[in-house]
Amino acid sequence: MTDRYSAYTAFELDRPIERVLRITFNRPERLNALDEEGHRQFCDIWRDIDRDSSVNAVILRGKGRAFSAGGDFTMIEKNINDTMYRWQALREARDLVYNVVNCSKPIVSAIHGPAVGAGLVAALLSDVSIAARNARIIDGHTRLGVAAGDVAAIIWPLLCGMAKAKYHLLLCEPMNGEEAERLGMVSLCVEDDQLEAKSLEIAERLVNGAPAAIRLTKYALNNWLRMMGPTFDASTAYEMLGFAGNEAPEGLASHLEKRQPKFDPENPL
Repeated sequence: MTDRYSAYTAFELDRPIERVLRITFNRPERLNALDEEGHRQFCDIWRDIDRDSSVNAVILRGKGRAFSAGGDFTMIEKNINDTMYRWQALREARDLVYNVVNCSKPIVSAIHGPAVGAGLVAALLSDVSIAARNARIIDGHTRLGVAAGDVAAIIWPLLCGMAKAKYHLLLCEPMNGEEAERLGMVSLCVEDDQLEAKSLEIAERLVNGAPAAIRLTKYALNNWLRMMGPTFDASTAYEMLGFAGNEAPEGLASHLEKRQPKFDPENPL
């Protein structure tokens, strides 16, 4: 791997096919949850990919039994307790979404096992998203006691419709790969043992296509997402506002204690 990517130590990076860069979440002992440094790197890497003339397509996948469990609990705790850190988290959430959207190179996500948080953001924003049947896609924001920020408002209604988006986002209802394909959340669903081969096949087809035509088509289609920028910005700000409220500490505690949260229905603030 070239020096361009030497700083991205949170991931395993390789080139399985000529002109294809593969990014692998590489923290399998934590279900590929991102720590602070990993989250920052995940926001930044898309800018370097966009500028890298040797890359025509990207594959995003996870090592072990999960795609990615999102940000780890230490990041959530700092969001609750540190105002300045919340501002940083807001900036990084914004940068991740816009950097993926604006990356000119087509991205293929290969989703298996749990897919949550920042990992799910990039998975759903990918240009071709492939889910294994064992995938478990879930947006857990309201279960944590904060508004569904990240990518929820910008793309879920576009992919699966408003009624289904509200059902899954308000209730944190998970979906497997087969249901995700049926609802239109992902491009394809394949058998678990076919996920790797299918992602390589799609990436190779993209590399062998007309690069300018593919990149400009992606850019034009992503204007749907850019038009939703104000809604995305507001939803992510509401998420960060929630970390300063009473519900997020209970949401985090319930996760750490492996129990259902007990939110106060009469005191939402």
